[in-house]
Amino acid sequence: MLRIILIIIVVYYVIKFVFRMFAPMMAKKMMEKAAKNFEEQFNNPYYKERPQTKEGETLIEKKPEEKPKKNHSQTGEYVDFEEID
Repeated sequence: MLRIILIIIVVYYVIKFVFRMFAPMMAKKMMEKAAKNFEEQFNNPYYKERPQTKEGETLIEKKPEEKPKKNHSQTGEYVDFEEID
C-alpha cells in the first residue's frame, strides 16, 4: 500500500517537472503559429481593402438596413369560449 502511494507521488512530480520544461516551448510554438496565420491573412490579396480617398473626402460605410423583427411575445389570438356542462 505504501509502495503504491510512493509511486503515485513520484509520477505526479515527474509529470509536473516535465510539464514545466515543455510548457514554455509549446506556448512559444503556438504563438509563432498564430502570428504566421495573422500574417498570412493580412497579406491575403483578397483581404478587404478600403478604397483610396483623396485628401478632404469623407467616406461613409453603412450596413444594409435590416427589416425590423416582429414581436413574437403573443403567439396567437384570444378566443372567448363558454364551458359546456
